[in-house]
Amino acid sequence: MSIKLNQQKKKAIHFGKKRFMYLFGILCIIGLLTKAYVDTNIFKINRMQFQSSKIPIDTKITILQLSDLHNKVFGEDNEALIDTVIQANADIIVLTGDLIDRDTDDLHGVFSLVERITALHPHVFFVSGNHEWGNHFAGALVEGLEHRNVTILNNRNTEITVGNATFNLVGIDDVSTNHENLNLAFENVNQESYTILLSHSPSILDKYEDVPADLILSGHTHGGQVRLPFIGALVAPDQGFFPEKDKGTYAFGEDKFLYIDSGIGTSIAPIRFLNQSQVSLIEISGEN
Repeated sequence: MSIKLNQQKKKAIHFGKKRFMYLFGILCIIGLLTKAYVDTNIFKINRMQFQSSKIPIDTKITILQLSDLHNKVFGEDNEALIDTVIQANADIIVLTGDLIDRDTDDLHGVFSLVERITALHPHVFFVSGNHEWGNHFAGALVEGLEHRNVTILNNRNTEITVGNATFNLVGIDDVSTNHENLNLAFENVNQESYTILLSHSPSILDKYEDVPADLILSGHTHGGQVRLPFIGALVAPDQGFFPEKDKGTYAFGEDKFLYIDSGIGTSIAPIRFLNQSQVSLIEISGEN
C-alpha cells in the first residue's frame, strides 16, 4: 500500500513540475511579446547633452531629432508625437530621413504630421534618407515638405542664432545611396562657429576621412531594431551583422561626436525588441 502511495506522490510531484514549467513558459512568452509591443509602439524621449567651447558660457541650444519614422503613427493622428513636440519646446526640430518607407504610396499621413509640427514650430529642417530615394513619390514628398514650411537641407547649410549662440546647420542628402555632396554642403561655412551636420546615415564617417563638423546627427540603423542581451544589435543597414556603430555617441576627433538616434519607426519587420522607439532631445551648452 505504501509503495502505491509513494508512486502516486511521485506522479503528482512530476505533474506539478510539468505544469509549473508549462505556465512559466507561457508567462515568458507573454512577457517577451509585451516587451516587443511596448518597444515598437510606445516611444521614449532620449536626452543627450554635449558641451563645446564654441558655444558661449551659460548658453544652450536644444534640438529635437525625429528619425526613421517610416510612416508609422503614434496615437490617433500622431497625437503622442505632437504632445512631445510641445513639451520639448526645442529651439529647432530636425527630421533626419526616412519619414516614409520606400513602398509608401500615400503621403497624406506624413503631410498631416508635418503640418501640425510646423504650425507649432517655425524652425523645422529635413534631410533625405535612403527610403525617400527609393520611393517613386520622393519629389512630391520634398515639394510637399517645402510647401509646409520645412527647410530642406539637400547638400546645403544655414546659420542659426539662438540667444547668444550662432551655429551652422549643415545637411547632406543620403550618403548610403550616394546622393551627398560634402563640398557643396559645407560651402562658405564659418568653421569658427559650432557646426552640426545632419546625415541620415552614419556611414558618412566611413566614406570621408575629414568631416568638418563638431556634431553629426544620424539615424538609419534603427539601433539594430532587434537587440539581444550581452550581444546588442544583430544587424544594421550598410554594416551587416553585429554592427559597430548601431546607436548612441561615438567620438571621431577631438571634441567631435557622432550621435546615432535609433529611430522611432520600423522597416522590413514591424517589430522592435530591447530597443524602444525613441525621439532625441539634444542639448548643446557652452563650456570654459
